Amino acid sequence: MAKRHTKKMLRRMGSGEPVRATTALGSLGALARLAFYAEQFGYRYADAGQGAGPDGQKVQIQIVPDPSPQGRARAAENWARYPDAADGGALPPLDADAVALLKARISFDLAGQLTEKQKIAIAVLAFSILSVAPAIKIGIGVGVGIWALLMAFVAGLAFYGRRYTARTAARLEAAGLTLVTDRMGRQRYLPPTGQIG
Repeated sequence: MAKRHTKKMLRRMGSGEPVRATTALGSLGALARLAFYAEQFGYRYADAGQGAGPDGQKVQIQIVPDPSPQGRARAAENWARYPDAADGGALPPLDADAVALLKARISFDLAGQLTEKQKIAIAVLAFSILSVAPAIKIGIGVGVGIWALLMAFVAGLAFYGRRYTARTAARLEAAGLTLVTDRMGRQRYLPPTGQIG
């Protein structure tokens, strides 16, 4: 993500209020880098979500002030070392491991927006509707054949999704994050209190 996005985010952080950053669906790495810089200057990653924007599907992260002593100390040190960061000046060096961990958290949070059953139900409904047109135009046999292929595709997606989620969960647990259920019933991995991201 361009340096101007980081500059804009750091300026918005000056309000002391929660801040949201948005990007295209395929740019989780860019959001993870933004979250990393936010955590260097007194904020922490809080959550992620997605929705439709004028340019297609968008992913949004929320960052919030980090009141922990570690967060405040880190912010004070980095603002002293990089006083022009919010004006486009130098930034702390990226920590590839920390960015990868934030990307895994964002990915897990996005995957948890819907349950597996909900995702499968939506896919089955959408693909069933798609297979109606060939059945009407070409014939019922063709429509049923297309529907069967699409259902096999749904099964493959579900299998891949389970494997991906399991790998991501294992990585987050290995990093010391804890699985919790939030007020909305979503499962999320959170760091121990006072730890960065």
